[in-house]
Amino acid sequence: QMDRDIYSGRLRLNGEENGHTLLAANNYSTSLIGLKRFEEAKSLLRRTMPVARRVLGDSHDLWLKLRRAYAQTLYHDASATLADVREAVTTLEETKRTARRVFGDAHPTAEITELML
Repeated sequence: QMDRDIYSGRLRLNGEENGHTLLAANNYSTSLIGLKRFEEAKSLLRRTMPVARRVLGDSHDLWLKLRRAYAQTLYHDASATLADVREAVTTLEETKRTARRVFGDAHPTAEITELML
């Protein structure tokens, strides 16, 4: 509830392209994933990810975290298809590769993404 309210407030006040709004979307999606509300999280991330990529670029840590969260919505869902799992693995592999290239092997984003694979 609180993460949703923060995200909604940021969206209203700052617009979808603001860094604080994108961070709030990430936090809200993480909460939804924790609550196993995968469809809601997936929907939010599908709206947010193109904006984040355009605003932040392919190498930004928050963009990589959003991609990782999206992969989680795909493979944690009990109704996941084989195509969903494949998309999740591909997304995580690409995210890991980018994180290692940009931040190095020891960076938390690279390490966490590796563990998720």
